[in-house]
Amino acid sequence: MVKIRLKRLGYKKNPTFRIVVINDLQKREGRPICELGHYNPKTKEMKLDKATALEWIAKGAKPTETVQYLIKNCNEDGTLNYQPKTEKKLSKKALAKLEAEKEAQAAAAAAAAEAEAAPAEEASAEA
Repeated sequence: MVKIRLKRLGYKKNPTFRIVVINDLQKREGRPICELGHYNPKTKEMKLDKATALEWIAKGAKPTETVQYLIKNCNEDGTLNYQPKTEKKLSKKALAKLEAEKEAQAAAAAAAAEAEAAPAEEASAEA
């Protein structure tokens, strides 16, 4: 059976991968049938021949989960369509503190609105 999978390159703690078509009985760094591109997970840099990858899938090659994700999120020019997460996940304490601050701001805004409305009512009552 033919698979599309990642072939690990690079040195210790700095992996880079080649996206290859290979027989599933071959070892991870074995000789590939075809090289489709490369992927660097640290910099999110990727170059993939998407048309050829889709041809191999049509012929019956099975992509691994990671390669399937990369093909799905690949632009037509072969680069990775990646948006870094801008929102950080907060702890329960931080969420409670943030919510308390929002409530305090809302209460202060309501008090300011009442203070502005009170002199206007007094002025209209005197007239």
